[in-house]
Amino acid sequence: MIRLPAAAALGLAAILAASPALAQTTATALVKAGDGKDAGSVTLTEAPHGVLLKLELKGLTPGWHAAHFHEKGDCGTPDFKSAGAHVHTAATTVHGLLNPDANDSGDLPNIFANADGSATAEVYSPLVSLKGAGGRPALLDPDGSSIVVHANADDHKTQPIGGAGARVACGVIK
Repeated sequence: MIRLPAAAALGLAAILAASPALAQTTATALVKAGDGKDAGSVTLTEAPHGVLLKLELKGLTPGWHAAHFHEKGDCGTPDFKSAGAHVHTAATTVHGLLNPDANDSGDLPNIFANADGSATAEVYSPLVSLKGAGGRPALLDPDGSSIVVHANADDHKTQPIGGAGARVACGVIK
């Protein structure tokens, strides 16, 4: 085992923290249902060209559900409208991963809830970053962001939210 003097160890820690290529960056979102009940968690890991999400959700109705990144770190109202619209850049506001006119940065693939209401998935998004790497929108910007689960599946084309319906669960990304 190599032992470093305290000053050298602090210096190395500062270099690792300042270098996104050397330090793993993660964030989490504790997801709640509209009634305040625990609906699971999402872990986000910064990747070289996007963000990897690990979703572990519960209490959903069985079937497909849309999930989107929303622009504000606020899940304070039971309808989760406080989370605002989808994360997007000023240049791209058209919704839908299958839309030929592009998509907003909050778009994610649908997730499937089993008969017991649980859903586990690992999803990758090249459209965002935790801290704005590569010019992508930062999920951890000053007003934060949220991950929102909707009642229905997203058709990935229809405006404004792909027919995803009501917001049924929300977690602030921290």
